[in-house]
Amino acid sequence: MASEVILPRVDMDMATGKMGRWFVAEGERVREGQLLFEIETDKAAMEVEAPASGVLRGVRARVGDVLPVGAVVGWIVGEDEAFDPDLQALAGELRALLGSSAALAERASTPSADARGRATPLARRLARERGLDLADVAGSGPNGRVQALDVTLYERPARAEPSSGAAQGARLNRLWLQKGEGAPLVFIHGFGADLNGWRPLLAHLPAPRPAFALDLPGHGGSPLAGDSSFAALVGAVRAALAGEGIRAAHLVGHSLGGAVAAALAAERMGGESGFRALSLMLIAPAGLGPEVNSAFLAGFLRARSEASLTPWMRLLAADPVSLGAALVKTTLRQREGGALVEAQTRLAESLFPDGVQAFGIRHWLADPATPTKIVVGAEDQIIPPRQSEGLSGLIAIHRFAGVGHMPHLEARREVARLVEELAKAGG
Repeated sequence: MASEVILPRVDMDMATGKMGRWFVAEGERVREGQLLFEIETDKAAMEVEAPASGVLRGVRARVGDVLPVGAVVGWIVGEDEAFDPDLQALAGELRALLGSSAALAERASTPSADARGRATPLARRLARERGLDLADVAGSGPNGRVQALDVTLYERPARAEPSSGAAQGARLNRLWLQKGEGAPLVFIHGFGADLNGWRPLLAHLPAPRPAFALDLPGHGGSPLAGDSSFAALVGAVRAALAGEGIRAAHLVGHSLGGAVAAALAAERMGGESGFRALSLMLIAPAGLGPEVNSAFLAGFLRARSEASLTPWMRLLAADPVSLGAALVKTTLRQREGGALVEAQTRLAESLFPDGVQAFGIRHWLADPATPTKIVVGAEDQIIPPRQSEGLSGLIAIHRFAGVGHMPHLEARREVARLVEELAKAGG
């Protein structure tokens, strides 16, 4: 059965949205959860995921179109399924007319069942992963249907933080990006990023492995509480993994997150709190030398507008188009209120004092105990790619020409292939 692709509400006061670019062309196959299109409002630009797996058909919205929230912009249908866009549109209108009164009656008698029936497949999956009752989530689609972004934007009622300082890891925002079989992939982002930056790479992994990601302290939805040292970052991630019951995993880290992953992989922890790295993928890792682009760090943290932030963000990639048009706007939106900038400034002062990397991981990589790969971009303008030289011959180094500091976005298909190869080698 064809699944409607809806223009979702990405902001509470949003009534219309402007279509950005499509990431998938009509007639192409798409996987549930894969990035599908971009939507722009007067506040931000957001990327929207596919609500189901199949083939994109009947695209009804072009770049620049301004549409009301809930408008159908296309359908995802089975590969061999008969499809007529006019009939589908008519059927949708009839369902909307006939369903409103029935939905109200059903909601009054069985609210939880109604919540399940009026949510997209991706929204239901995200709700399960986050432990949410869909009856509590306001839907932005036709007849109040809950979209994936409705679940993403839902905020639980405030609750008290754990009183023990030992529960630092419990404060980290984290999410199972994907369910699957086998040991999970654990993704750790770089400085200034967040867990959502891994979604484009995840869409290209050939196997549906479990995928877990988190926001480092002072990033995304994770507060920076007290200690801003490198050891504190490692300890917070370690505690978060323990809290999720992850005892063994394939670690994938980018930049600062790569250094954190290397530290976790090197730990020989035993007992009930032990963690074992099955493989280690480091993407443009920090900690291999003292040099870092201090001008980028200062400019990135200082920028307060799209005009001032864009030139610094362009330094991240050899081809900035690969980062997506929404990245600058999304970064600025996250900075509203100033708490995130303040936290990241504290981290930068601790981790990169006087414009150098004040922590090192080379000693942990001298005799790697787990299969390890390092991916660097030959055009990296943030961390010199030459820092990956002179490491153990047991480590595979993959250097991509025409790629900058973000190989997992600039060469996402190739990096996804390497991640899968490494995970297979790690068992």
